[in-house]
Amino acid sequence: MNINIRGDKVTVTKAMKAQIESKLLKLEKYFKDASNITAYVNIKITNQSQTIEVTIPTSKFTVRSEESNEDLYTAVDLIIDKIERQIRKNKTKLKKKYKDIEPLDFNLDFENEEKIVESKIIKRKNLEMKPMDEEEALIQLELLGHDFFIFKNIEEECVSVIYKRKDKHFGIINVK
Repeated sequence: MNINIRGDKVTVTKAMKAQIESKLLKLEKYFKDASNITAYVNIKITNQSQTIEVTIPTSKFTVRSEESNEDLYTAVDLIIDKIERQIRKNKTKLKKKYKDIEPLDFNLDFENEEKIVESKIIKRKNLEMKPMDEEEALIQLELLGHDFFIFKNIEEECVSVIYKRKDKHFGIINVK
């Protein structure tokens, strides 16, 4: 597995890099050909909190997680556990969905007073929308750990947003 580590307003030391790499390499067992996978790690320090964000894009899915803690090394341990849980939790869904289709990058043979504040756009993302059905979008939403996911809905022939509701169920918004 290739690992790309960068610090956001922090210098990544050799010890930090070695610790993160050794922990991330434990995730290789979950990928069929880990040499073709690149994990992107971003480290941020704000006040007393140290945040680590790991994104692992594959050909079909992207696994993403973020964890904060006062100690960076604890945050690293927590994020590895979180990513492993995400993959294990979605193992059966992925197997069921792709049993007759081209192989996935995943190795699924493992065990589971109010002030008026002027709004500003501070981040912009460009997305490539891959056509998928609602079940696949739900799996992607859970793998990313987000509250919503935008996708090109092949069943409805439109752009859709799947989102997590407060009652822990999901909703879909279709844009036609």
